[in-house]
Amino acid sequence: MRHNKAINHLGRQSGHRKAMLANMASSLILHKRITTTVAKAKALKSYVEPLITKSKEDTTHNRRVVFSYLKDKEAVSELFRTVAPKVADRPGGYTRVLHIGFRQGDAAEMALIELVDFNEAALAASPKAAAKKSTRRSRAKKAEAAPEAPKAEEQKAE
Repeated sequence: MRHNKAINHLGRQSGHRKAMLANMASSLILHKRITTTVAKAKALKSYVEPLITKSKEDTTHNRRVVFSYLKDKEAVSELFRTVAPKVADRPGGYTRVLHIGFRQGDAAEMALIELVDFNEAALAASPKAAAKKSTRRSRAKKAEAAPEAPKAEEQKAE
């Protein structure tokens, strides 16, 4: 039975695993999205999300705590300067894991892990942008409705 065995060891000793996750977290923060295996992406998600939560409050203590995990000055400054302000109002769920198929060499299941607020394509297609766009049913109905629209506006103005 696997009682109290929540962490995925990823087939590595603890020192190697910690170093790998620190490097992957730094790369994710600097590049905003990385491609890796699904298991590593899931492990990275649970590793980096508490660090992003810590970065919301910019104190010396929090910077030191995050640096003890990341071990990269540039990644820490990027996290506190650019990532933290964008996720300030988000209560959690800062990363997204997207399955992208299988690797050619060994058929490992691959995933794309990205920071949610830095995906311009997804932000452009967000529900807020879609709500502003009006739907167009057919050409004939729109042509008939066009003369009626100014009359309605004139009545509202009076």
